[in-house]
Amino acid sequence: MSAGPAALRLPRPLPRGLGLLLGLLLGLLIWEGLARATAGSFVIAAPSQIAAYMVRHSGLLWRAFGTTLAAAAQGFVWGNLAGVLLALLAVLLPRGERLLATLALLVFCLPLVATGPILRVLYGPGTGPQVTLAALAVYYTTFLPVLVGLRAAPQGWFDLLRSYGRGRMTALREVRLPAALPYLVAGLQIAAPAAFLGAMVGEFTGAERGLGVLTVRALRALDLPATWAIAVIAAGVSMLAFAAVGALGRRFDIAPPEVLIAAPVARSRRVWDAPAQALRALAVTLLIWKGSMEIFALPRFFAKRPEDVWSYLFTSPGAEAQRARLFGALAETLALAGPGYLAGLGLGAGLALLLVLLPRLAGAVIPLSIALRSIPIIATAPLIVWALGRGAAGTITVVAVMIFFPTLIACQHGLARTPRAVLDLFEVYAASPLRRLIGAQLPAMLPAFFASARMAIPAAILAVTTAEWLATGRGIGALMATVASTSDYGMLWSAIALVGLAAVLAHALVAALERAVLARTSAEQLAR
Repeated sequence: MSAGPAALRLPRPLPRGLGLLLGLLLGLLIWEGLARATAGSFVIAAPSQIAAYMVRHSGLLWRAFGTTLAAAAQGFVWGNLAGVLLALLAVLLPRGERLLATLALLVFCLPLVATGPILRVLYGPGTGPQVTLAALAVYYTTFLPVLVGLRAAPQGWFDLLRSYGRGRMTALREVRLPAALPYLVAGLQIAAPAAFLGAMVGEFTGAERGLGVLTVRALRALDLPATWAIAVIAAGVSMLAFAAVGALGRRFDIAPPEVLIAAPVARSRRVWDAPAQALRALAVTLLIWKGSMEIFALPRFFAKRPEDVWSYLFTSPGAEAQRARLFGALAETLALAGPGYLAGLGLGAGLALLLVLLPRLAGAVIPLSIALRSIPIIATAPLIVWALGRGAAGTITVVAVMIFFPTLIACQHGLARTPRAVLDLFEVYAASPLRRLIGAQLPAMLPAFFASARMAIPAAILAVTTAEWLATGRGIGALMATVASTSDYGMLWSAIALVGLAAVLAHALVAALERAVLARTSAEQLAR
């Protein structure tokens, strides 16, 4: 008692930097012990092995890294520019939005397992396929969030502009673009790891140098330290890019929007409007498909036209057997992609909501989430399948890992857009955090959640086909890899068309659910 109150003082908490360092060291020690305990399973490489490999092959890794980073950076720029321009066109030309969205979705859903070899034939040697695949992996992840953001403005602002005789361009410049900035940041953060992944997949299909080429060699040689070293480099670069975009967004961020009051959504009374728009989009797609091949005079042996695919599946000798093979492989793929898709969405949205209630977990959850998403799928898919087996569990896990991080980030940004006035109202009534989450923040998150749900459809296709291609040897991913190596371009183009059609149908189902929900919670997102 003579020591007084000083004896009752609690220990001071560790400084933030020291705490993070100790946590990192503890994580590395656990990783090292787990790797040594499972050394015979060929799943985890120890940090000491990874570091030793990096030191021994530092020159090779640095040169490969520079090649991949250059292609990813170019694809990142071009893909994001395309995504922003598409979103602007969709808002300025509302009648053409569904057509633009359908075409964008079809291109984004082209399976990289099939498009990579095709681009390699078209481009030949060089970085063209890497840059193109990086751009294709990026543009849709920016298009959808920016489109959501361009509509995230109160209806009263547009009414005010119209009362002064201002048109769409003024509304775009003064209202929509500022409202879209936070959503653009979310899209760019998701795009940073995606661009690096796209560049590596492009290298995986026949490039001469780059981290993707080293990954192919490591997987074929069963070189576990090399595989993990490349994965660590890719994850580290993606995490740095993610953090840099986030820091830039915080520097120029704007306040959350005002209360978004929109007029009720006018529902079309003509039942044939939706089918007519779908048919129009299909006709334009087929026209672009055939027209582009005729303009560039691509040989029919390699570049199949729509009529060639129809003949291959329905009128040529053996069409019935070819259809059975193709549809059987697609059914096997969809049976695994669906559960993985739902699991990834649920995990991402659930984590975002949990972090609102327990924000201190973000320091551990977000870096781990970024790392899992940043490691190239071509490296993680075989490891996950080897660890969980070649059955359904491994492939479903690959799909869920691919999807949950973009969903988590999109939902976090959606939650952050909750209008301040609404949160103040809940505080006035002393509402609990859970009540505030359910009554205010969850409705504000829904537009971003549905945008991520639409983005997740192509991501699920990429993940499941990559797992089938590299690890399981089943499904439409393995089929496309097989027929590409045997130059069966009829089956390859048929598989591409069927996968695109399945993605569009899945997207239509999600869009219908989105309209039903947002009509009650966020009607401004449905305004045309």
